[in-house]
Amino acid sequence: MIVQDKPIILAPMEGVIDALMRDLLTSINDYDLCVTEFVRVVKGLVPNHVYKKVCPELLSDGKTPSGTPVRVQLLGQHPQWLAENAVRAIDLGSPGIDLNFGCPAPTVNKSKGGAMLLKTPETIYEIIKQCRKAVPKAYDVSAKIRLGWEDTQHFTEILDAIEQAGASSLAIHARTKKQGYKAPAHWQYISFATQKLSIPVIANGEIWTKSDADKCQEVANTNKLMLGRGALAVPNLANVIKHGEQPYSDNQLISFLMHFCHTVPASAKPHYLSSRLKQWLKYIRLQYPIAQLIFSELKYLHDTEEILGYLQEKISN
Repeated sequence: MIVQDKPIILAPMEGVIDALMRDLLTSINDYDLCVTEFVRVVKGLVPNHVYKKVCPELLSDGKTPSGTPVRVQLLGQHPQWLAENAVRAIDLGSPGIDLNFGCPAPTVNKSKGGAMLLKTPETIYEIIKQCRKAVPKAYDVSAKIRLGWEDTQHFTEILDAIEQAGASSLAIHARTKKQGYKAPAHWQYISFATQKLSIPVIANGEIWTKSDADKCQEVANTNKLMLGRGALAVPNLANVIKHGEQPYSDNQLISFLMHFCHTVPASAKPHYLSSRLKQWLKYIRLQYPIAQLIFSELKYLHDTEEILGYLQEKISN
């Protein structure tokens, strides 16, 4: 169970926050926990190499190089298969298991996974119950949800199912699947959950600044936060919230982007660096006007040395 004072968790973001990004962000922030992109469980046991690809930290005591624990997230709809894979992930070194009931991706929902399960709280109950039964008590089995599918009519039933099934904690993205990522996040529903449940409740959604974090904690009635897009838009956001640091200046931001370029392994696929950097800049430009300029000028560059040279000029200027 999460027991840290005012913990901040780095959210799972499929196709965005991978091991390299977890390494970078935990190297400059005091995150208490990271959750991986989901491991998709369709039938039977997922091969070990898939777990190690999604979570290479399993080879390092389940922690990032800076020592932040990394919890494997599972996604699927079959309780027994999820339970068997939960045990496998623990055996491979994950310091706990997270269960995804919030992914809004159409390809996932079409096969009755992720947020689709919000329509059937009884399935959520069975999944958590079987995973909790299979996983040793020393390890957390947490869950992540949205407020519902099209609306919040099943929200109370979902909360009851999660607690009665024995979940260790619950992260709530304060929007329905239908609402997607459209502002605002409805933190008041998280407050309802914190008052109703005896397990820790973590608030997620529309936390871009320290003032957002303070307001979220007040409205949601919890001091436990999960950062997703905001953690990408302001790279040191966790420490801005936790320790009162100033958000990175433009030059600090560019220096960090250059550090990212140097961190990408030489074995990475062609254009991996340029693609991921441009993807990241789409988030950063939501908080840094200079990132829009950098994105517009970098989008035609693919060579690492050209990219580094351009960024260096931006610092010099």
